[in-house]
Amino acid sequence: MKTYVIVYFGSALLAILATPAVIWIAKAMGLVDTPGIRKVHTSPVPRIGGMAVLAAMLAMIIPVLFLSNAIGDLFRNVQTKVVMLLAAGAFMFIVGLVDDVRGLRARTKLLAQITAAVAVCAFGIRIESVSVTDWFTLDFGWLAWPITIFWIIGITNAVNLIDGLDGLSAGISAVTCSVIAVFAIYTGQPVMAILMLAMLGSLTGFLYFNFNPARIFMGDCGTMFLGFVLAASSVICTTKSATIVGLALPALALGLPIFDTLFSMLRRILERRSIFAPDRSHIHHRLLGMGLTQRHVVLLMYAATLLAAGLGMFMMITRHAGTIVVFGCVVLLLMLMFRIVGSVRLRETITALQHNLAIARQAREHKREFEHAQLRVREARSFDEWWQSVCAAAEQLGFVWLAMNLPSRNGSSETLVWRRSDYEPLRHKAITMTVPIPQRRSGPPLQLELAVQVNGSLESAGHRATLFTRLIEQHSLPDLPSRGGRRSAISRPPSATLGKMQKAVGQ
Repeated sequence: MKTYVIVYFGSALLAILATPAVIWIAKAMGLVDTPGIRKVHTSPVPRIGGMAVLAAMLAMIIPVLFLSNAIGDLFRNVQTKVVMLLAAGAFMFIVGLVDDVRGLRARTKLLAQITAAVAVCAFGIRIESVSVTDWFTLDFGWLAWPITIFWIIGITNAVNLIDGLDGLSAGISAVTCSVIAVFAIYTGQPVMAILMLAMLGSLTGFLYFNFNPARIFMGDCGTMFLGFVLAASSVICTTKSATIVGLALPALALGLPIFDTLFSMLRRILERRSIFAPDRSHIHHRLLGMGLTQRHVVLLMYAATLLAAGLGMFMMITRHAGTIVVFGCVVLLLMLMFRIVGSVRLRETITALQHNLAIARQAREHKREFEHAQLRVREARSFDEWWQSVCAAAEQLGFVWLAMNLPSRNGSSETLVWRRSDYEPLRHKAITMTVPIPQRRSGPPLQLELAVQVNGSLESAGHRATLFTRLIEQHSLPDLPSRGGRRSAISRPPSATLGKMQKAVGQ
């Protein structure tokens, strides 16, 4: 017990001493987070606080390896895994630091996370099996690798994404460290307890400077390190205890960032944006939008995290189905919080999903119609055939009219017009646009005016217009093998001027 106390208070003291030095270094090197549209702070703040957390934590863990007591012996027995865990965590810290200093693409950071997760899996840190109850055990076999990698990457990004307010990510991570430390002591895993207490102490000291108003931010170097170590440590605890509680407890303590990440990804998918795209719809942004101050939002999320973690602790003393019931009830409480703040709207989600499916279905149909039109335009050998195939394509893609003015060499002109047979100006809402058509001879391009019907959504109409212009661009007049004459089958308006034709169309 004395070792536990020394590790915790020692790392807290070291973090308090190291953080001001990191603040000075960050300001001297210009490594500050400037205000922006996605930021809630109004003045530049140093952003490499993870450096102080890492330094304080390692400064207390490394000496434990050389202790001549029972804990030191246990550390040396699992030295390989501990060293690999800390090395992979340090790698994630370096990746995050590079991102803080120079900026990295999201895909690059994801690749680094996968690399680190594979490395710890290779050293035996894997979720190979979990006991759900005393009579039911899940043995994952070869699935242990992808499940562990997915868990580690998911937790790492969840901790990173929740770091949007002063002290939020550090405080939630501190609660998670406490939960894992208690579970490790309860299941007889002093090595993991020391590891988590060292991290908890460093976060406690760091929070003195990171809580609102923050004098320093964690930065990606800190959040990526914390998330990775927490995820990998929970895997080790599960491996030693062989119970699902080893994963369930950290999952509940990190319930807010986990659900926030899942809902953010779902929201971006429904909006058809990249899952890496930034936004201001995280749970803490929504709470700020409800009128709460930044400090009140953080304290509220602390309270929710402590409640979820505290109720989750009952899983350590329950048996059989009771464990699942406790877990399910806490998950429902977390979901209720997201429902209250508006992150979960089932009806809107279903509507958006139906809308996206309808657009995707229409896009596939339009693509098939475009491919059929391509075949016909490709077979055109004269201007007349080209025009007729273009009109047929317009009808297939839901256009309402086409018009193109043809100048002649003697200075006169005529206008070619195609209209839908059921065209009614008041009934058909349409988007109009003009497309330049290169001539076979020198001179300015011809102007093809078109109107595409808005049938359902503007996006669908725009997609059809894009396909049609692609068709024109790929099979334009200069691509015709011969000039060919115009036949009487081409539809002409009564008047010979484009202006009068447009007036007729608008009646």
